[in-house]
Amino acid sequence: MRRGDPGVPPEIVAALAEASRIGAVGHVGPDGDALGSILGLTLAARAAGKEAWASFGEPFVLAPNLSFLDRSTLVSPSELPEGLDVVVVCDTAVRDRLGSVAPRVDTARRIVVVDHHPAGDGFGDLHWVAPASATAEMVFRLVAALGWPIDEAVATALYVGIVTDTGRFQYSATTPETHRVAALLLEAGVRTELVGEKLFEEAPFGYYRVVANVLGRAVLEPDVGPVGLVWSVMYRADLDEAGIGYEETDGLIDLVRMAREAGVAALLKERDRGRFKVSLRSRGSVDVGELAARFDGGGHRNAAGFDAAGPPDEIVAKIRSALP
Repeated sequence: MRRGDPGVPPEIVAALAEASRIGAVGHVGPDGDALGSILGLTLAARAAGKEAWASFGEPFVLAPNLSFLDRSTLVSPSELPEGLDVVVVCDTAVRDRLGSVAPRVDTARRIVVVDHHPAGDGFGDLHWVAPASATAEMVFRLVAALGWPIDEAVATALYVGIVTDTGRFQYSATTPETHRVAALLLEAGVRTELVGEKLFEEAPFGYYRVVANVLGRAVLEPDVGPVGLVWSVMYRADLDEAGIGYEETDGLIDLVRMAREAGVAALLKERDRGRFKVSLRSRGSVDVGELAARFDGGGHRNAAGFDAAGPPDEIVAKIRSALP
């Protein structure tokens, strides 16, 4: 990717090139794509001689499997400076998803939104929303168009964003361009064996107990909707019993979704008493992004989610009724 990439909006390139003090923020509970994007962008900005900070809204807690990334630009929401020249919002185009960092974002002279999700609420001054495999792929193109350095730390952060959001390059949004970008990141020094170990081959022993509980209460409903439904629930009590944190459980949905008899999977994860984050997955015939949008959530055709309150049986009943 060379300076002047025609796919990157030139007004966004100009805004960042002219800025001296830059922020990058992700959504609450950042996944690998959101965190990798904000770290990659701000690390590259600092390497280019800019002042730069990354942040996300409370709870200001990172999943341990992402803690190996260079977090030297990361600050809590209260530490993100006010009045920055530009703040780049990554991996969401919905202001409410910024949580407690949103008021700091509002003070910026200019707000740029970079996201690969189709839904948004129109906030921000400049927008780049495109159907890329991951927001980190877009951030790579932006950094390259700016001519900023892409060293090992920048490349690793962006590679983590891509490899997590593509399901290790398995999901349908993965394109030849995705692999070309990944190749350039590898050339910049990404250690794939380290990334693979930290992301996919480590977990606390207590996670085994949570997996056993969640899979033990899984329900298969092969006659629901056009392709069948499999679902389960994770309760806070599961985490307390196992002695692990909520942020350790991102991989559970990938276990629930493996049932070949179901084309749609749902996992309800209790955040607080009676309040759940619902993760949805599809094998392709059902658009779960559209389904999630009915409940004020969002995502992609094959991976989406929403927040809900109430008994799990009632939440699952709503999912059943929304299936085509």
